[in-house]
Amino acid sequence: MSQAILIPVLTVTMAAAGFGLGLAYFATLRGTVVIFASGRGWLAPLGLTLGRIGAAVLFLVVAAKLGAAGLIAALCGFLLARTFAVRAANRSD
Repeated sequence: MSQAILIPVLTVTMAAAGFGLGLAYFATLRGTVVIFASGRGWLAPLGLTLGRIGAAVLFLVVAAKLGAAGLIAALCGFLLARTFAVRAANRSD
């Protein structure tokens, strides 16, 4: 494949992957808050938090190694997922 085709494909792929990771990240965040607020201990929320942050860091490091376009696209997808999560949380309240 030529580089003119590869960069847009990589960018769209990273944006979609960032969106998917963002949805999982914020769903896990919501679950962590529910567990922590219910008073069922601190070990499960700690594990979920470490896993969530670790997955996000690993994903963004891989995206950075693919180049600036991939990193920016991944971050945009992640932030778009954040927008969806915030709106969904506001609708449920």
